Amino acid sequence: MANLRKTAIWITLLAVVLKLSGLLRESVIASQFGASAATDGFWLAFSFITLIVAMISVGFNNVFLPLYTKERKTNPVQTEKNANALLNSTAILFIVLTIPLVLFVEQIVPLIFWDMQPETEEVAVHITRVFFMGMGAIALNGVLESYLQSRKTFVPSQVSKLLATLMAAVFALLFSEQWGIYSVAYGFLFGTVCGVILQFFFLTKRDFQWKPYIKVDRDFSKVYMVLIIPSLLNSVVGQINMFVNKNFAQSTTESAVTYLNNASLLVSIPHAIYGTTIAAIIFTLLSDQVDDQKEFQLTFFRGMQLTLLTLLPIVGVMFIVGYEALELIYQRGAYTAEDTRGTFLALVMYLPLIITQGLQFIVSKSMYAKGKTAVVFRISVTTIALNILLNFLLVDQYGYPGLALSTSLVSVYFLTVSTFYVYKDFDKGEAKKLGRLLFRGIPPTLVMVILLYGLKQTGIFDSLYSLFELMIYVPLGVIIYVVALYLFYKEGYTNLLGILKRRKATH
Repeated sequence: MANLRKTAIWITLLAVVLKLSGLLRESVIASQFGASAATDGFWLAFSFITLIVAMISVGFNNVFLPLYTKERKTNPVQTEKNANALLNSTAILFIVLTIPLVLFVEQIVPLIFWDMQPETEEVAVHITRVFFMGMGAIALNGVLESYLQSRKTFVPSQVSKLLATLMAAVFALLFSEQWGIYSVAYGFLFGTVCGVILQFFFLTKRDFQWKPYIKVDRDFSKVYMVLIIPSLLNSVVGQINMFVNKNFAQSTTESAVTYLNNASLLVSIPHAIYGTTIAAIIFTLLSDQVDDQKEFQLTFFRGMQLTLLTLLPIVGVMFIVGYEALELIYQRGAYTAEDTRGTFLALVMYLPLIITQGLQFIVSKSMYAKGKTAVVFRISVTTIALNILLNFLLVDQYGYPGLALSTSLVSVYFLTVSTFYVYKDFDKGEAKKLGRLLFRGIPPTLVMVILLYGLKQTGIFDSLYSLFELMIYVPLGVIIYVVALYLFYKEGYTNLLGILKRRKATH
């Protein structure tokens, strides 16, 4: 257990660095190019990259990793041949797909993102072509991550992601005058290629020998194909919803796609960092306890309790100082105060995602541990129809902030339905425990928000630089929340404190 916690701490630290590098990239893009039709075009094109990454990192990894680990124990020689064959065939597949995608990119992009402004369409088409040309390297980068994970090697994969993100920012700084917004795409691909080389180097250091195999063992192939299709479909549901949202956004007002992207990046930070830690601890525990219903239920509840009590105050603080955080990250150079205000409107509507996505992670992982992958897929597919419907209903009245609200409402629906399916298999009293958790967990955050909001209304710190405002409000919010949690929900306070003490003991 100590090793598990140490691993979680290291992964968390790497996730923090990766997210900070993402903020750096977005900050540089904002400073160099502002919020415009050109940046909208870039983020529309970047959607194809996130789709590929989701397919490989989630769809491929969820199938390959457990299958490879299992087969390697009983038949290591043939399994290594199959691994080489999958690696080679995946790379070849994406390289072959590059040809028609590059040739027909001018038809593909307008087909997916209709009614674009001329400048947005021009940028989106050209940058998508650049990304399509590097699609083989992008896919290979994700596949190598799975292979390194199978050998319990995590750092090179995180460094590879950092290289892609940081090189995008570096190229924007160095070559923006020569290449404009295209410099970001060139930097991203350069960093990706460097990441492929780095990961492959470390993979060979972990006893992996590359062989030019193409044919996969028949039995392995049959099992793999049965599992990979639903896994890939499930991995792209979220990306389909993102495509839908960006389609509606770019038809509302110029810079809407950029505002939504920048707001969602800030909102995604808590979930990305927290979710990575949960992946290393809670999911492992749930998988180990799948045959012990009592322990499984207890671990699930503790995971929900820890998630809710950790993320609720983050939502509260971000509501109070979200504008200052956006101002600090983005508002410089070509990114104006008006752009910050436009991003903040989307941020407020996105805030529920911090909680719902964190809780959803626990719920979904518990369903995966129980082997209910098909149930997760069926529920997630219905979110597409609901997302489209809500976009139609909200976009005309509220504009692009309505799209952010739609995303939050869909996430509430997804969490509610998924939680219902989980508790169908639990003892009846477990649902009441969750209800009490919600009833007792919310008041401490409300106290914190009311006090911070009252302090902010005095205007006493308004003249300070946004960084200094954050340095005042965030620690003060933490203190108020901890005291309020102790007063309103001592059990939750004790459990959180116990976890912190155990983590400290592992250092």
